[in-house]
Amino acid sequence: MRSYDKHTLSILVRKNIRKYRKMRNYTLQELADKTDFTHQYVRDLECPSVDKTPTLEALGRFATALEIDIRQLFDDINEDSK
Repeated sequence: MRSYDKHTLSILVRKNIRKYRKMRNYTLQELADKTDFTHQYVRDLECPSVDKTPTLEALGRFATALEIDIRQLFDDINEDSK
């Protein structure tokens, strides 16, 4: 079983949020509206150069908005997909 530190796991989750947002063809603003977060928060969350770690509550809101099981946010993704 693979082990993750907090920073690596945060990056993985953030990449998955972006991946599923793009799969749903949502803009940053649409996802912000669906999660009741600001556009800036969602943009910063997806930006690799900004160090943000979403709370468990936030992850639940993203999963609901993206119509996925929250566990999918923790799935390994292909590093080539952005």
